[in-house]
Amino acid sequence: MKQSKRHQEIIDLVMGQGYVSTDDLVARFNVSPQTIRRDLNELADENKIRRHHGGATVPSSSVNTAYTTRKVLQLEQKDRIAKALVSHIPDGATLFIDIGTTPEAVARALMNHNDLRIVTNNLNVASLLMAKENFRVILAGGEVRNRDGGIVGEATLDFVSQFRLDFGILGISGIDLDGSLLDFDYHEVRVKQAIIENSRCVMLGVDHTKFGRNAMVNLGDISQIDMLFTDQLPPLSLVERLQENEIHFEVVA
Repeated sequence: MKQSKRHQEIIDLVMGQGYVSTDDLVARFNVSPQTIRRDLNELADENKIRRHHGGATVPSSSVNTAYTTRKVLQLEQKDRIAKALVSHIPDGATLFIDIGTTPEAVARALMNHNDLRIVTNNLNVASLLMAKENFRVILAGGEVRNRDGGIVGEATLDFVSQFRLDFGILGISGIDLDGSLLDFDYHEVRVKQAIIENSRCVMLGVDHTKFGRNAMVNLGDISQIDMLFTDQLPPLSLVERLQENEIHFEVVA
């Protein structure tokens, strides 16, 4: 493959996924690690990507990938992650479900459960789960974002803070390699923080493209979650943080 075509494909991958690792690019293009590192350095010099911890991220940490794109990215992986996550949720439980495409995958995976009570600020989740007769779905008030059906704002924050539920299922845009939980929207992050504070068990499902991915708002720290589910082993620094904080984590093959 010509270098120019490879460069464009790398840019497309980074823009679509938010983060790609050097190892993934080596396997995809069947070239040496030195070649990929040279490609990434050249693209970074042109400000088309940002070099970051064994891979590359988008050049901007202020704008998320479009919802329509995120909805189809890593779809099979998200469904496997969701299946593993919901296996820890018993019938009759109460739970928050957050904004995001992985929480929406979790909602789909919950349809075989019974007698759940769900509080959500995600219109897509509410629309899906309301079809189950023995679920009780409570939809947060607030401003509806037309781009993804998320509900955010002060009213949402106040509403979520009224509850104390068994499980909080979070969506997130990135996890820095120091364990920082990152997202793009300050208002959305405040609701996520309320979910963390008001859940007895905080569960986070992320596909591997979120590890090392940049986003501008610091939501919190990985030590604040109780369980993590992903499709590939996290980078060593994150594994060490998970083990230090005795956080249950599962890698779903």
